[in-house]
Amino acid sequence: MLKHGIITMAMLLGAFITYAQKPDTVRVLVEVQVMATRAANNAATTYKNILKEDIKRGNLGQDIPYLLDQTPSVVIGSDAGAGIGYTNMRIRGSDNQRVNVTLNGIPLNDAESMGSFFVNLPDFASSSESIQIQRGIGTSTNGAGAFGASLNIQSDALEPTPYAELNNSVGSYNTWKNTIKVGSGLINDKFAFNARLSRISSDGYIDRATSDLKSFYIDAGYYGEKHHLKATVFSGKEKTYQAWDGVPEEMLDDNRRYNGFTYENQTDNYTQTHHHLHYNYFASERTTFNMALHYTRGAGYYEEYRNDEPFNAYGLAPIEISGITIDTTDLVRRRWLDNYFYGTVFSIHHQVNENHNLIFGGGANQYRGDHYGEVIWAQYASDSQLGDKYYLNDAEKNDVNIYGKWNATFGAVRLYTDLQYRLVDYTFEGYNHNLELADVNVKHHFFNPKIGTTYILSPTANLYASYAFGNKEPVRNDYVESSPNARPKAEKMHNIEAGYRLKRESLNIGVNMYGMFYKDQLIATGEINDVGGSIRENVPDSYRIGLELDGAWQISEQFRWKATAGLSENKIKNYTEYLTVMDEDWNELDEPQVEQHYRSTTISFSPSVILSNELSYSPIRPMEFSVASKYVSRQYLDNTQSADRSVDPFFVNNLRVRYNFSLLGIENIDANLAINNIFNEKYESHGYTYGGITPNGTRLYGNAYYPQAETNFMFGLNIRF
Repeated sequence: MLKHGIITMAMLLGAFITYAQKPDTVRVLVEVQVMATRAANNAATTYKNILKEDIKRGNLGQDIPYLLDQTPSVVIGSDAGAGIGYTNMRIRGSDNQRVNVTLNGIPLNDAESMGSFFVNLPDFASSSESIQIQRGIGTSTNGAGAFGASLNIQSDALEPTPYAELNNSVGSYNTWKNTIKVGSGLINDKFAFNARLSRISSDGYIDRATSDLKSFYIDAGYYGEKHHLKATVFSGKEKTYQAWDGVPEEMLDDNRRYNGFTYENQTDNYTQTHHHLHYNYFASERTTFNMALHYTRGAGYYEEYRNDEPFNAYGLAPIEISGITIDTTDLVRRRWLDNYFYGTVFSIHHQVNENHNLIFGGGANQYRGDHYGEVIWAQYASDSQLGDKYYLNDAEKNDVNIYGKWNATFGAVRLYTDLQYRLVDYTFEGYNHNLELADVNVKHHFFNPKIGTTYILSPTANLYASYAFGNKEPVRNDYVESSPNARPKAEKMHNIEAGYRLKRESLNIGVNMYGMFYKDQLIATGEINDVGGSIRENVPDSYRIGLELDGAWQISEQFRWKATAGLSENKIKNYTEYLTVMDEDWNELDEPQVEQHYRSTTISFSPSVILSNELSYSPIRPMEFSVASKYVSRQYLDNTQSADRSVDPFFVNNLRVRYNFSLLGIENIDANLAINNIFNEKYESHGYTYGGITPNGTRLYGNAYYPQAETNFMFGLNIRF
């Protein structure tokens, strides 16, 4: 029904737009909401721009991280195995908690977990104009500190003429994507609106790892000569069957699609709605002011069946039936997250003269969230009442930052200085889901300076070097999983980048060397909590150093080659591992933890080699064939550099065929076929480990992995009127 409804709506709206009055004149208008936090051309930082055409080529319904797979030092994966639902991405070995994401300059990262969950914004790629990836600390931005990279996503820019689009995809594992987009074009030379409605569904590669994702996007803007005002509302609703436990290592050969959950409604459910209001004032040719207000409302829960749970874990009293005391029960529980995030960001850009410009900006944001749990069914309900909350924890986080940037040109030399101050005030109080008192109040004052220089060798080539210092606060789980006497510390990092860029008509080359030197880096231990989140610990001294290459060569009119490489060393110095003592049956013993010492060891989930390659062939202009390859070397599940607890290297190849044409007055028809993993590589993108040690020194461990889909396909047909 939904698919038929979308098609019918598209026909009606397309007819409306066809007869809408087009403006008499078309002005070139640039939307500048995000420019203050973006790296400019020839900037002395390491960045890559993904443009709208690149986004359209890969957008068949998979999550945004999958659109970035062919960029340097990126590793992607999916809990469900096929790129729909919960996905993850690491850049230079850093996960999404360490990757700052902004939408039109407004923070997207969750204020507490600092992760960016694109599953809550399904199909946002269909409303994206461009994505800039800044690797390392990058330029000053809003929201969480960037310790691996920044993603700066710009939503659709103004289109001066009316349009309508129908974008539909179908693929393996009963995967469907249905999208309708409409836009008014510029009305009376001043007004415009755009709208999108999307639905994505999939059964997933992993058994029962289904996804049912819905979203909409609406914007309306006024575009005057001096003033732009644009309001945007977008929302996502996700329901995914849980697959965050992975597949035990011993089952990979016989049943790699195994899912240990069997309860029918073992699902994650969340709705998130964003409201943005952007105002741009072009005071003069030299001065621009940008300001935005934002408000995000999020609420949802995950539901799970639990067997033989003790009453006291839910604050319930034992009961007696026929003289028998019962203190455990089977039950179904929901753990809720109910939150608000609102604030403002702003920037002022002033061109002092042709050689100097200044940017001043910042933001102030507040997050308020409730964490609570409910039992919605129990075999024995004890003295509970419907609607009782067996735990409740309130959180508030205030985040304020200001920054100033100076860019100067002295002949062939360009200099920049970027200074940021950030204040974080985080409080949560009450009981966590383990009924443990979890009261925390911390304040952080961070000063994050950056400086860099670019030397222009020629109109097509330059050299650059930069230094940045960054701070980043722990996330909520770091506090919850720690003891009151061993609270996590904020991280600090020195980031050095140096590189060479060549940009010619047929050849683009970027070579970059980097060093990221940490104090108190929070690294994954390899274990996860009961909702699939990584458990982390501070390590005093660690570093990541590497070499990155990013190239594109238009060999001829028909052939184009792109390639990237990330070669790195990711080490912890003088690492101490703490192991729980267990007997042979994995029962914990009341003995002190055993310490294992490592003088130098590789950081978990940090492959030393990441390579990608894409060769495209276009026999005629509307048609393109391409083969994209990705190689990722061994990843260690913990910080002991043991092959027994690691993810094997993998090499995956994807084939894409694309054909564009016009027919019967339709502006553009884009047929897009993707055959993924064409050689049927059986591989896992990530995993986790757990265990301990026996009194006689025998290591006990168990591994679980997240298998990715075997050979599969997606076919998309996009029609633009």
